[in-house]
Amino acid sequence: MNKQRRTFIKNIGLLSAAACSTQGLSAMDLLEDDKNIISLSILQTTDVHCQIHPHDELFWEHGKMVFRKTGGYAQLASYLKKQRALNSTSFLIDTGDMFQGSELSVKTTGKAMVPILNELGYDLYLPGNWEVIYYKKAMQELLGALNGPKVCANMYHDAGDGKKGELIFKPYHIWEEKGIKIGFIGYTDPWVPIRQSPNYSKGIVYSRPEDNLPEYVKLLREKEQCAFVIILAHLGLSQQISLANMPECKGVDYILGGDTHERVREPIKCKYAKVVEPGAFGSFVGKLDLQFKNGKLVRDNYELVEIGADKYTPDEKIGAIIKENEKPFQQNIENIVGYSTIPLYRYFVVENTIDTLVLNALHWQLPEIDVVLSNGFRFCPPRNTPDTTGNIPITEGYVYDMLPVNSTVRKAKVSGKQVRDWMERELNNVFAENAADRLGGWVIKFKGMEVSFRAFAKYGDRVQKIKIGGEPIENEKIYSICACEREGDPSDMLCRMRNVKEASNTPYSLHQVLFDYLKTNSPVTPTPPHAAIILDGPENMLTQVRGVDYKFR
Repeated sequence: MNKQRRTFIKNIGLLSAAACSTQGLSAMDLLEDDKNIISLSILQTTDVHCQIHPHDELFWEHGKMVFRKTGGYAQLASYLKKQRALNSTSFLIDTGDMFQGSELSVKTTGKAMVPILNELGYDLYLPGNWEVIYYKKAMQELLGALNGPKVCANMYHDAGDGKKGELIFKPYHIWEEKGIKIGFIGYTDPWVPIRQSPNYSKGIVYSRPEDNLPEYVKLLREKEQCAFVIILAHLGLSQQISLANMPECKGVDYILGGDTHERVREPIKCKYAKVVEPGAFGSFVGKLDLQFKNGKLVRDNYELVEIGADKYTPDEKIGAIIKENEKPFQQNIENIVGYSTIPLYRYFVVENTIDTLVLNALHWQLPEIDVVLSNGFRFCPPRNTPDTTGNIPITEGYVYDMLPVNSTVRKAKVSGKQVRDWMERELNNVFAENAADRLGGWVIKFKGMEVSFRAFAKYGDRVQKIKIGGEPIENEKIYSICACEREGDPSDMLCRMRNVKEASNTPYSLHQVLFDYLKTNSPVTPTPPHAAIILDGPENMLTQVRGVDYKFR
C-alpha cells in the first residue's frame, strides 16, 4: 500500500465509527465514492484455441471433477457488452493462441477467426506460441487483418544465420485514458522452435524477455510517464512467475499471462510483479480493475470471471458471423465418428482420458511397436455430455480439437539407455526446480512402457524404474517406438529423442488412425492405465506450478 493511500484511509478512519456503522460504509466504499478517483478496467482472454461455441468445462471442486457449460464467442460478446456498459473506460486484450485449435481454423487456415475477433473489438493483441502454425507469412497476414494493434518485444525477422533483424511487431503499446497512461510490453514464448515443429517458426528469431525488458520499462516509466506497466506474456505460468522474480522485472506492476491454461483466481505476488493467467477456451475472462488518484495507483483488484453458457444470451451479430463462416464445413465438423463411455479431458499433469484414447488408437494401428508416444498437450476442452445413445459423441470436429495438427505417424529404433535419458529430460521439462527451466506442457504420454518417477527429485534422479512390455528396461537392448513427425526436426530425431535409428514414416496420419480406431472399436472406454506412476505427488495433479500459493480449480 503506497503512502498516499495509507494517508487517505487513515483520514477516513477519523470519521465517526458510529456513523460508518450506521451507514454500513467501509474505507474501500468511501474510496469508490471519491470523485477524484479514475477507474479503469482491463479485460483479458487467452488460449481460446478457436473454440467458438459453448462447451463442457472441467472444474476441480471438493476433491472431484465437476463439469459445467462455458465459453462461446457469442456469449463472450454479451459479457463484454455488459462490462463496457458498466465502465466505458475498459481495455480488451488477447494474449495469444487465437488461430489454432479447431477444424474450422484448420480448413480456413485461421481466417474464419478474423471477423469474429474484429467484431468483438479487441484493443490489443499478443501473438502466442501457436500463431506460427501456418508459418511466418500467414501469421503476419492473420494478425495484420486484426483491427487492434499487436505487440511483441522478442520476435525478430531472421537477418540470416539466426541473427536478429528488425522486430516483427511493435514492442509496446500505451493506453491513455483520462490522463492516465498504462504501458503494455509483449513477450511470447522463446522456446517456440523447440516446442513446436521447427519449420513453423522458420524466419523468426526469438530472444528471452529479460534481454530487453529493463530498457522498455525505463522508457515507459521515465520517458512516457506511465502510471502502470503491464507485461503481456505467453510464456506459461511457471516462466511468468520466474520473470516476475527477476530484477529485470523491477518497475512492472502486473504480468497478464497465457500459454499453460492455468486459472489464477488470486494474483500471485512475486518479488517485482503480480502474475495472473485466465484459463483457456473462452471459459474465462480475467478482469483487472485499477483505481488512480492524482495520477497514482490507489487500488487494484483482480477477478477471474467464468463465462457460464447459460448466464449470457448469445450475441446475435457474433452468432451470425460464426454461422456463416462455419456453414461450408458444418456437416463434417458435426459428423459423429465414435463414442466414449467416460468423460474425455486433458487437464491432469500425468495422465488423461484423451491421451489414453490417442495412445490406444496408435497401439491398435501398430501393435508390433514396443512403445507408442504422444505429447503432453492441454489442447481442447473436455467432453462430458451424452446424446440419446447414453454415450458421449466424438465428432470429426472434436478429433481436430484434440489434435489440430494431423501429423504423419513415424517410427524408429532406440536403445534402452536412450529411452531412460530422454525420459529424464522430459520429466525435467515439467518439474524442474528452477521455474525458468520448465517448458509449457505436461508429462509425455506413452503405452507399452511403465515409468515410476519422483517428480521433485533432482535432475538425473527422477526416473526410478522403467518397464517395457512388462520387463525391466535394458540399456543395450533395442526397442521400437512411434510418435508423430514434426516438420523441420532432424531425420534422426523423434519426439525430441535424439540419434534414433532406422527412422521412417508410416503410411498413417494421426487423424486417420483415430477415425479407423473409433469406427472399429466404438464405444471406447479410455481409462488412464497408470503407466506413469508418480511416487512423490498425487496422480490427480493439476498443475506443474509449485512454491507459490496457487491451485488449479
